[in-house]
Amino acid sequence: MKHVKNHHSLAMLLLNCILAGLMMAGMATIAQAKIEIDVTRGNVEPLPIAIPVFLGDAKLGRDIASVVEADLRRSGLFAPIDPAAHIERISDTNRRPEFASWTAIRAQALVVGQVISEGGGRFRTEFRLWDTYGAEQILGQQYSTDPNNWRRVGHIISDAIYKALTGESGYFDTRIAYVAESGPKNKRVKRLAIMDQDGFNNRFLTNGQDLVLTPRFSPSRQEVTYMSFSGGRPRVYLLQIETGQREVVGNFPNMTFSPRFSPDGQRIIMSLEQGGNANIYTMDLRSRNTTRLTSTAAIDTSPSYAPDGRRIVFESDRGGRQQLYVMNADGTNQQRISFGTGSYSTPVWSPRGDLIAFTKQAGGQFLIGVMRPDGKGERILTEGFHNEGPTWAPNGRTLMFFRESPGAGGGPRLHTIDLTGRNEQQVNTKSFASDPAWSPLLD
Repeated sequence: MKHVKNHHSLAMLLLNCILAGLMMAGMATIAQAKIEIDVTRGNVEPLPIAIPVFLGDAKLGRDIASVVEADLRRSGLFAPIDPAAHIERISDTNRRPEFASWTAIRAQALVVGQVISEGGGRFRTEFRLWDTYGAEQILGQQYSTDPNNWRRVGHIISDAIYKALTGESGYFDTRIAYVAESGPKNKRVKRLAIMDQDGFNNRFLTNGQDLVLTPRFSPSRQEVTYMSFSGGRPRVYLLQIETGQREVVGNFPNMTFSPRFSPDGQRIIMSLEQGGNANIYTMDLRSRNTTRLTSTAAIDTSPSYAPDGRRIVFESDRGGRQQLYVMNADGTNQQRISFGTGSYSTPVWSPRGDLIAFTKQAGGQFLIGVMRPDGKGERILTEGFHNEGPTWAPNGRTLMFFRESPGAGGGPRLHTIDLTGRNEQQVNTKSFASDPAWSPLLD
């Protein structure tokens, strides 16, 4: 049993999570999955999976199942089967399915569930994941929470299925902070906003009176750092998402750029402009002491820590054009790692530590790509008129970025793409959207 926050109603809610081996009464012994998806392959054939509407409460059962189906489909690793093709109609989640009915429609996995009222305004969701060809149960879980939290329950179930069948952590129970843009192109109102990773439960965190840029999530708390021109001065702020409490990180005399948290959440790293050039500094959030890491006559900016906190990647035009550099966390051993044609910017270290994502400008196009921390193995995932600002999902398998459309009526939209470069999708937002920042998995 564990406690989690309902991040959409701001109330503390109880989430009962009984994992494999501690399942609901009458559950069969869970067997090792015989089906799995190798997410490291370059071309993954989506796994056919059946997700009938959950039993019990008709509306919640339909809604939660639809969230699970949409999450898994968007990942590009699963191919949910049209319910109209289902042969068996599930009437009892405690009975073993008729596996021949599911293998006949080539479903390799089956998800069955039910939603039960517990009284007092709470409900319990139970589900089982079956290997249809192996005729074995892979996983079973149950959750108890408030009905307003139904979308999050769907995302948690999706994460559990994703992990059971891929061996990798999921990324569905997460949120995106971004800059919502509205109004004419030459006079955009930019507000800090937050939403679930699938575009739902959107709300604004600032009122649009001041320009906001580059929101970034804390890895350990529900807070973001961002840059704002409040009062006409560029400042770096910390914002507590749930309480709305905001504080200035520091009053710097000149421009500050690209604030980002350290992996332990105790420091912020950023670029400060002085005398026409910009260098990289860190600030201890407890003492508010700053430490300078670079000292050049160039523009050093967009720093991002490796997940172990030992190294930092950043961009610099010290060689005449924007390129990517890596240095130790104390500023020593600064080395260039990008050597391809064009210019490189907005580097972000993967949560897995194995790759660095970047924006590349070459041949009149803006490209989103990845390379290893030593600069080798560069791969372009997508290109367009103006792509920028990659941010990693917490499992390091998917990126989100924004793409600007041309023309007087154009504007930025959010997109995701996985590391194969074959599964690109737009994330629906009510307004134009830029500068996405992907949260860690929610507690």
